[in-house]
Order: sequence, then structure tokens, then C-alpha cells
Amino acid sequence: MTMMSEVKAALTLAPMKHYGMNGRWRTEAMRSHATPRLIHITKGQGRITVAGLTNGYGPNNLIYIPPHTMYGMEVGPTVFAQIMSLPDDGGMPTSPFHLRLRDVGPQKELQALFEAIERELLPSGDPRAVNCHRILLSIFVERQLNNHHDTSSDVRRNSASAKLVARYTALIAHDFRSDRTVADYAADLRVTPTHLTRCCQQTCNRSALKLLNERIHFEACILLSETRSSVQDIADRLGFQSAAYFTRTFKDRTGETPTHFRKAL
Repeated sequence: MTMMSEVKAALTLAPMKHYGMNGRWRTEAMRSHATPRLIHITKGQGRITVAGLTNGYGPNNLIYIPPHTMYGMEVGPTVFAQIMSLPDDGGMPTSPFHLRLRDVGPQKELQALFEAIERELLPSGDPRAVNCHRILLSIFVERQLNNHHDTSSDVRRNSASAKLVARYTALIAHDFRSDRTVADYAADLRVTPTHLTRCCQQTCNRSALKLLNERIHFEACILLSETRSSVQDIADRLGFQSAAYFTRTFKDRTGETPTHFRKAL
């Protein structure tokens, strides 16, 4: 496989789906990935939390999730969005961004870029074209960011609370498989657990413990749904002291045991 073909194979573009109550973990629970994500919303509105900061989103929004950045997104039945998984940053910034495209020109340009990439990802597509459109997409983003002025969001993102919570979620993204507590993370950040939780409530209306537990829960659901690992093995991999404790915690959150959750899928 050539390098260009590898780029095409690693880049994916898929619609973000609406799930009922039992499946909301697939979009809303905190998760992170080793590679970047681009989310393009063309219809509907809701809220998205990125690096511990919650903002509203609407049509013609483009949101970038860097590698190892925690995020979760409400996706209602009226929302249509696509999520692009990138093999690398592709020239994107190192920090998250949220572009709200208000002018028709940039809206159409972005839509055309996504459609072109989607077309070239078909079996008949050309991996060279995929890479060219990725470059054009990164140029589009750079130009929009240079002209982007969203004072209210920028002020919130640059607040002391948001910066602290972003650092906290970055630590969780790397260490959630351990048995570390909120107090352990707070000590690393040189703040008290109470102060950390207060800041989390301010930025995303979640406690520090809930952010941690949501990341662990999402991983548990993924392991239960996408692997054949035993409950004991999953408990060990996620830092639980025993399978019984993992099962009790999972049931408290979902109302069903890990085994029943897996069978219901």
C-alpha cells in the first residue's frame, strides 16, 4: 500500500447518529481518541463539551477535536452532522476550535470540501485527491480562524477555570485506565478537589468526578460492545479493584449489569 493509499484508508467520514436513552453514551459520554476529529454540523442544534468546556452549536458549525482531547456531544433527532477521523493533524491547529460560519460563501465552500472528500473516499476515488482536498480544507480552516471573532467563547476559553479544566481533562484522557481519584488529579494540578469540582461545574455543569467517570464508562461500553474481553479483564484494564466492583458501578450508572448490556446490543 502506498503512502497516499494509507492516508485514504486512515481517513474516514461518517454521519453522527441520534441514539435513544440507552445509546446516548455513544455520543454524549466523554471520550477521546489518539487521532484528530472534525465535526461539521449542517442542521439542528445542541451542546458539545470539548476539553471540559460546554458550548452550544448550530448549523454551519465546524468543530475540531485534537488528539487525546476529551469531548461529548448531544445529537438530537433533528441534527445532521458528519465526523471526519483524520490520520494526523493535517495542518490543523494544536488546540480545539469552534467555527460558526455565518456567511453563505464559506458555508458553501466547506460543504463542497466535505462532499469532495466523501466522493474520493469511495472505492473509485483517488487517494491523491483525498490528500489534496485535505490540504485545501486545512487552508480553509486557517483563513477562517484568521477572520474569526467570537469574543464570548474566547473569553470563556481563556478563563482560569477553563484552562484548569482543560488540563484536568487532558490528564484524564491519558490516565483514565488507572485507579487514580479526583484527589490524585487535583494534587497534580496543585489545587484542592473542591476547587477543581467548582471549576468543572462552571465550565461544563459537571463535577470533576462525573467527568472522570464518564470517560471510564465510555471505554467500558466500547470494550463490552466491540470486544469479547471478559468482565474481569475489562475491570482490570480500567483500574477497578475487582470485577464485582466494576459490575456494581456499571449497574448504578446504567441500570443493568455489563453482561446484560452486552447481550442487549
